[in-house]
Parts: sequence; C-alpha cells; structure tokens
Amino acid sequence: MIQIDDAGSGSLVGGTCIGAMRVETGEFYYDIIPIKYYSKENFKSKYYLDYVVTIVKKLFKKLDVDKNEKILVCRGYMFDNLRKWLNSQNYNYESVSIGEPLQTKIETTFEEYMIKLGLPITFIRYTKYPFHFHKILKWVYADYENRCHLCKTGWKSWQKYGNLKTEVSTQFLNKSNFVCLKCGNSIPNNSIVKVIKYTSNKPTTIFLHKNC
Repeated sequence: MIQIDDAGSGSLVGGTCIGAMRVETGEFYYDIIPIKYYSKENFKSKYYLDYVVTIVKKLFKKLDVDKNEKILVCRGYMFDNLRKWLNSQNYNYESVSIGEPLQTKIETTFEEYMIKLGLPITFIRYTKYPFHFHKILKWVYADYENRCHLCKTGWKSWQKYGNLKTEVSTQFLNKSNFVCLKCGNSIPNNSIVKVIKYTSNKPTTIFLHKNC
C-alpha cells in the first residue's frame, strides 16, 4: 500500500514537501515544490498543483507502483490535480486523512529541509507552532534581505506583511534568554544587542547580536 502526503504548504518559508511511502517496506521518497511556484504570478495560476503531479510521477517510478496497488492520498487541496491524473490513469486510489507511518516521516523531512534553509533547530524543536505565519515572519525580518526570497510571496498575507517599516536600534540587556534569529546562537547576559522593531498583527521586537 502506498501513502502520499505533503508537508510545509502552510509555511511562509520554503516550498512544499511531497512524499510517498510503501507502508509494508518503509520505502520513502520525496521532492520539494520549488519556491518559484509560489511567486505572485505562479501562485495565482496554481501551477504548484501541476508540479505535484510531476513529483508523484517520479516517486511512482522509484517505488515501482503497480496500478492495482492500493494508494492512499491526502484529501487536502494540494492533491486536487493529482486525483484527476490518478483517475485518468486508472490507479486504485482513495482520498483519506494520512496517518502513520508517513505522517511523522514527511514532517521530519520538511523540518530537515527548513534547517538547511537556515531555520535554527531550536526554533523548530522548542516552538509549539514553529511554522506559524507570524513566528516565521519574525525569523524573516531578522535577516530580511537574505530571507525574503525564501518566502511564498504569492500569499495575500505576504502582500500585507511582507514589506513592513522597521526600526533598528541598539540596547543593553542585563538578562537574556533570547536566541539571535540571524545566527541561531544564544545571546548572553549583559550584552549590547541590535534591536529590530516592526508592527504586523501586533508590535514585534527582535533581538540580535550586535554584530549580526
């Protein structure tokens, strides 16, 4: 039996991970929808849904999927065009809510991908909702020039919050439990820090090492 699921479609940063697993053997393959498919023009045209089909075709070849093999597809919108293709090719599939073993595997794979993009491990491991829009937005504004191109700029929320006015200053911190969102390292006590402030859905303050 084959499971197909996605991870990261709701994350402002990064593309979307599409994965397939043969449950009986644990064989797992994945690919990422490139961030260019989430530009304003491409996102509006929903080309990312076509790219899902392109990815799954490759994954099926790697897994050597037989048309009689049972396929469970996540019922989410990301697979709307895939379902049309599966129907046209007479695959034996069903739309369901995907659970284990694929769920954890694909979520972990997406986390590893995000770490490669620069998101601190501590941000992912110890933040309750690490891919919540405004938490990710804060990470983006910590190094805006180098991170804005990693964002799904076709989103309406990016149109609203993606070009905010910022104020930059310095401040002395006696006690710090902060992590620098630019380099990912801890900010020690009794430090002079760089401070970035902006207002999105609420006033937000970012602390960075002075020289970051």
